Amino acid sequence: MRICLFPGTFDPVTLGHVDIINRALPLFDKIVVGIGINTSKTPMFTPEQRALWIKEIYKDEERVEGAVYEGLTINFCKKIGANFILRGIRYVSDFEYEKTIADANRTLDKTIETVFLTGEPKYTSVASTIVRDIIKNGGDASPFLPEAVINSLLK
Repeated sequence: MRICLFPGTFDPVTLGHVDIINRALPLFDKIVVGIGINTSKTPMFTPEQRALWIKEIYKDEERVEGAVYEGLTINFCKKIGANFILRGIRYVSDFEYEKTIADANRTLDKTIETVFLTGEPKYTSVASTIVRDIIKNGGDASPFLPEAVINSLLK
């Protein structure tokens, strides 16, 4: 079984994230959206809320699930039996950063391969950091967010 981990903070889940997951579905039997706890970041939304969004967005797709994890991504891969790590690339600068991480992960475990997908051009500008800034300042972030996220923010 081809199990893939798509790690990130997903704070919040954006249309860019959904685009990468949807386009990766034909490649894998199962995609685990790994909501990483990063102690150097102060998230706007709880890990539970972010996992709930994944569950809601993919309620009709049993091959996608959300999971919260802490520690090394490579260790979480081993725990869930994932042999692939999925990463989305928006810009060339993303690739340089992501390749460094992929190289380190390969050094730690040669059996886990990192797969890069480039984002759709229309989602290139969609970064969680920008979306959080729009939300914090009372702007309308809905053009960047899946319906499940918009609905929960309206509550």
